Amino acid sequence: MLAALIERWRPETHSFVLPIGEVTVTLEDVAHIFGLPINGEPVSGWTDSSSEFVQSQGIAIFGREPSVSQNAKSYIKLGWVRRIRDAEPLDTEESIRRYVRCHIFCLLGSTLFTDKSTAYAHAKYLLLLRDFEHIHTYSWGSACLAHLYIALCRASRYDTKEMDGPLNLLFVWAWERMPCLAPVPRQTLPPAEIPVGRRWSHSEWTTAWLSKTVETFRHDIDYMQEFEWRPYHRLIVPDELYPHLEVCDIVAPLLSFECVEWHLADRVMRQYGYAQAPPRAARDIPVDQHCIVLRGVQQHDWTVLHGPWIEEWANRRHSRLRDQHPLLTWDFFPTVEYRDCHRPTVMVAITLRAVTTLSTAPTLRAATILSTVTTIGLTSPAAEMLVWVAGQILVVSFHCRCQLIHVGHQ
Repeated sequence: MLAALIERWRPETHSFVLPIGEVTVTLEDVAHIFGLPINGEPVSGWTDSSSEFVQSQGIAIFGREPSVSQNAKSYIKLGWVRRIRDAEPLDTEESIRRYVRCHIFCLLGSTLFTDKSTAYAHAKYLLLLRDFEHIHTYSWGSACLAHLYIALCRASRYDTKEMDGPLNLLFVWAWERMPCLAPVPRQTLPPAEIPVGRRWSHSEWTTAWLSKTVETFRHDIDYMQEFEWRPYHRLIVPDELYPHLEVCDIVAPLLSFECVEWHLADRVMRQYGYAQAPPRAARDIPVDQHCIVLRGVQQHDWTVLHGPWIEEWANRRHSRLRDQHPLLTWDFFPTVEYRDCHRPTVMVAITLRAVTTLSTAPTLRAATILSTVTTIGLTSPAAEMLVWVAGQILVVSFHCRCQLIHVGHQ
């Protein structure tokens, strides 16, 4: 299922292109699925790779020197943190606070900001946990979504074999929005309540679902008959979550230390109950600020380096959809303007399956061509020509599967 979804991801718009149009995981999904705060300060601050910084912050949070990765000293072992947490006597306020900090740190490393190892979490989050009374004021939800977007962007590259990030968020989003992809019928689950992800945590996956192949999921997505545009509208919302739902329909940057990603709510207006107008061009993030990976010596103050982005986040309320489109339509059928905008566009979903080894240069040329077809709008003749050229380059070593999906036409 994950591979079938990644094939339809467009990094420049942070959306999945389906036969029904563009859809994506939004801040509203994060708030309902995980129950995380949205309306708060950006998750940002100082990163320092020195042993002195990691040790001093570890002692302040855990009460002792942390156990770190042998290969990357900025990463703390989650197994060690869990043992420290479970050993807390909980007989004093300080012990209780240390337990809570350990639990939050494990949650950050194992669920919200997961890396490919799943066994470590970056020490950069420790500074945000020192002031106990301030932890809840950060926008953990927007930071989590930033990590999902960047993970999807990386996974969509032709040379990427694995994906990290908050996959639980992506899976639950897909199962709630697209019933044809769910491992069990939703009516067999407990009634939905916030956090919605909880009701999927103990579901038993059917044998038929586990036996599905990538081709089966591709077919299910291409020919699905149902998409849930407003799956949460009947849920009882806790009082403390209301202020965060007030800013879920924004067009604003999502921040998490080195990560900067755009939340383009105006491209998926139907998910908020509004008629979808032809979307505006997506705003770019400079190459030197997108998909940054923290390696080597790190001594960066991201509140300074990302100052302009943080200022835009501070003004997030000025970009809310509800202020520009005050009346909900609940009309999920594409408008004439939206259909006309996408009718000449052909999105080509291509899967390359290696069968023999080919030299690097031809592979790179073909991958560049195929990437061009999948990430920009092309009319049918142009798309078919580029696919044909790519197929000629890879005819010896790849089978190309091409599906022409007309947006808005099923």
